[in-house]
Amino acid sequence: MVTRNKTRTVRLTLTYLILLFVATCIIYPLLWTIGASFNPGNSLVSTSIIPKNPTLDHYRELFAGKESLQYSHWYMNSLKISLFTMLGTIVSVSFTAYAFSRFRFKGRQQALTLFLLLQMIPQFSALIALFVLAQMLGMMNSHWLLILLYIGGQIPMNTYLMKGYMDSIPVDLDESAKLDGAGHTRIFIQIILPLCRPMLAVVAMNGFTGPLGDFVLASTILRTQEAYTLPIGLFNLVNEAMGASYTTFAAGAILISIPVAVLFVLLQKHFVSGLTAGGTKG
Repeated sequence: MVTRNKTRTVRLTLTYLILLFVATCIIYPLLWTIGASFNPGNSLVSTSIIPKNPTLDHYRELFAGKESLQYSHWYMNSLKISLFTMLGTIVSVSFTAYAFSRFRFKGRQQALTLFLLLQMIPQFSALIALFVLAQMLGMMNSHWLLILLYIGGQIPMNTYLMKGYMDSIPVDLDESAKLDGAGHTRIFIQIILPLCRPMLAVVAMNGFTGPLGDFVLASTILRTQEAYTLPIGLFNLVNEAMGASYTTFAAGAILISIPVAVLFVLLQKHFVSGLTAGGTKG
């Protein structure tokens, strides 16, 4: 009995140490960035996380309206792209997952396998093809093309997760609704979707945060400052526009997290249960 208690104590201690280490790795850079955003000057180098002479100058500078720093415009561009990507992802993934979950058709299993394989291909390997496609369509510098590309990239993995969640919903519910005269559309909208709210929250979060932090694809498609998203604008802020203003960059990066935090608060009651679901094999 004593040995069991010692073993349990050791396991709990190791678990808490690992959790503490992971939390430190996540929280420390965040705290340092927050501190840097209030630090006077342009350097991130500081002897402490808490600035000795904190200032809001960097936040004011972001919204000063300088021609080389169109932060508000970039912010709205990012929000627009993220919101439309989130909505498009929810709609496309819901329909696709429902088809894979409730219908049996030729090539179904192969398509699911293909979805998983597509996730293993690095994004940058398709950049040349996407660049040529954008030029052929005459949609270089287009937010709408970027939104469509983001939605397409979100479909494979999210479809697999959503399909697994739908598989956990008893088919008896569908059959009961059919006996009452309901068609597939009504079953999907009135029965399946309400029961899939936890996974829809996960898909919404994935669809929103993906474009908000993307730099590689956005920098390939977008060419003018008016069309820039926040990652591109902040990158140029450090490298070109303002001569390595790292503290202003830190302030801009902190403000990016606000929409994500708001969305997480709105979806948190569904978010945890959705993340732990979707593992049903089909």
